[in-house]
Amino acid sequence: MTSEFGRDLLMGLAQTPRSIPPKYFYDAVGSALFDRICDLPEYYLTRTEQTILSTHASEIAEWIGPHAEIVEFGAGSLKKIQTLLDAFDTDRSPARYLPIDISGEHIAQAAAQLRARYPTLLVQPIIGDYTAPLTLPPTDTRIGQRVGFFPGSTLGNFHPDEALAFLRSAAGMLRGGSLLIGIDLIKHPARLHAAYNDSQGVTAAFNLNVLRRANNELGADFDTDQFNHHAIYHPVLQRIEMHLISRREQTVSIGDQRVLFSEGDTIHTESSYKYTIDGFRSLAVKAGFRAGPVWTDRERQFSVHWLHAPRG
Repeated sequence: MTSEFGRDLLMGLAQTPRSIPPKYFYDAVGSALFDRICDLPEYYLTRTEQTILSTHASEIAEWIGPHAEIVEFGAGSLKKIQTLLDAFDTDRSPARYLPIDISGEHIAQAAAQLRARYPTLLVQPIIGDYTAPLTLPPTDTRIGQRVGFFPGSTLGNFHPDEALAFLRSAAGMLRGGSLLIGIDLIKHPARLHAAYNDSQGVTAAFNLNVLRRANNELGADFDTDQFNHHAIYHPVLQRIEMHLISRREQTVSIGDQRVLFSEGDTIHTESSYKYTIDGFRSLAVKAGFRAGPVWTDRERQFSVHWLHAPRG
């Protein structure tokens, strides 16, 4: 396998337990399915975070400051950034927006729409894996502070050591600036279960799409009808786990490799860790940030944190 996806897929399926990195959910089809997930009644995360951002947009805009550069990690459809952009007076609006996403086709379309809505904003998409080292365009004196934007509680997809590593990397990338980040909070397991097992089956289609992507891009022969979506909350680990479960004994070909699945074998496709407010702030401080204000909804289902990156 010459592609990164192929190498990571074979490596993950050779491990015990088997796994696929969740970043491979997001081809054009997967990104569109995730947009549908965000609109589902059970999926409180996007709706609740959007309410927080809308309610506190003016205050957040003051923290961002004039003529800022906003770097969005895993930008997707570029919807949430618009709430922040609309909160600025014209003479203080951000100067540049750098959305980073692994799905080039999806982000190109979204960036074109954003340019049409904000013609004075310099929009420069960066196609790549935001968890890997990235070189951002240099800033100049006309641009204010560099602000990272990482909504959606995507950090929850990282295991704790990975989350710490990402935050440390972000602290260096945003040195002298700040990070605005959305973090899902611990809550009743029934609420979490419903959010990841929606009645319309969109999350199941999103989960299975990674196998379809392997078929399309790698010439694999996964029979997606022979795998079931499964999501469950582990309270001790404080995380949702998503799996694909083999419905029968089967052999899957990926290039010249053969992978045997027994009935009931699983592929771990995603973890989504949940935090307390104090627990996340402690993690951020360990990574080098200084904790700033935090905003939540009334039920304290979700949180949005302002973190100051180190200077110098």
